[in-house]
Amino acid sequence: MTLFKSSQLWTEKYRPKKLSEMLGQKEIIERLRLFVQNKSLPNVLFAGPPGVGKTTAALCIAKELFGSAWKENLLELNASDERGIDTIRNKVKNFARTKAISNVPFKLILLDEADALTREAQSALRRIMEKYSDTCRFILDCNYVSKIISPIQSRCAVFKFKYLDKDEVINYLEEIVKKEGLTAEKTVLNTIFEISMGDVRKAINIIQGSAILSNKITKDIIYGYSSALRPEEVRELLVFIARKDFINARNEIMKIMIDNGLSSLDLLKQLCNIIIDSKLPVDKKVRIIDEIATTEFRIVEGSDDLLQLDGLLARLFLLW
Repeated sequence: MTLFKSSQLWTEKYRPKKLSEMLGQKEIIERLRLFVQNKSLPNVLFAGPPGVGKTTAALCIAKELFGSAWKENLLELNASDERGIDTIRNKVKNFARTKAISNVPFKLILLDEADALTREAQSALRRIMEKYSDTCRFILDCNYVSKIISPIQSRCAVFKFKYLDKDEVINYLEEIVKKEGLTAEKTVLNTIFEISMGDVRKAINIIQGSAILSNKITKDIIYGYSSALRPEEVRELLVFIARKDFINARNEIMKIMIDNGLSSLDLLKQLCNIIIDSKLPVDKKVRIIDEIATTEFRIVEGSDDLLQLDGLLARLFLLW
C-alpha cells in the first residue's frame, strides 16, 4: 500500500512547460514556436480530441511569451461553464481593452471548449476580436471546429490537433511511472492507452488513481479504478448471445453495469469499441454496431434505457 507523495495532480505536475517539451503535433508546434519567437501571434483556433495538448500548447505559448508575468497577461476561461453573451461582453471585453504588462504588445485570452459558446456569444466575440486586435490575441480550443461560426474561423489561424502516437504516449507514461517510483509492465501501459483512447490526461489520471492502491500497477487495478469493460466480460456476453440464452445474457449485462458502475450509454460506447477490435467477421461487426448506435440514439432521445438494452439483445439474437 502506498500514499501519494504530494497532493498535486499529476496532470499538472507533468504538464509540459515549453512547446519543445510537448508530445507529438510536430508541425503545429514548430509553427507556434516561430510565432512566439517573432512575438507575432495571430488569433488561433485549436481543434481536436480531448487530451492531445490543445490547452497545454496555449499555456506554453503564454509562458514563453510573458515569462514569470504570464498569469497577469492571460485570461483563461472555460467556455462550457461561462458560455453566455454576458461573459463575452463583461469579462472578455474588460480584459481585452487594457494593454499588456510586458514588452509583448498584446495579452492573451484562452477560451477553453469554445465550441460550447452560444451563437450569440460567438457573434459578440467576433466583434471584440476585431475591435481589440491591437491589445489582445485570442486562443480558442474546441473538440468540434464545425461548432465555431465561420466569421470566427476566418479570423483565426486554425490548427487541427491529432491523436498522439501510441509509442510516444507509452514512453511518456513509462517516464512518469519511473519518476513516481512505481512499476508497470508494458502490457499494463498498453491497456491504459486503450482505455484512455489516446487521451493523455485521462491516462495520467488512471495511473495516479491506481498508484494509491499499490506501487505495482496491474491490469486488475487499472480496470477496477477506471470502471472499464474487461474484454473477457464482453466475450462471455457474446457467448450467451451466440447460444441465444436471453436470460443469462441479460443478467450478464446487469452484472457488468453494476460491477463497473456503468450507465447504459457508457456500456454501449465501450461495447462498441470492443466489438470493433474483436475477431468477429466484418459483416457481423457492422450489424452489431448498427444496432448499438440505434439503441444509443433512442436512449439519448429519452427512451427507457433498460428496456432499450433488452431490445438490443432481442435484435442481436435475431441477426446472429
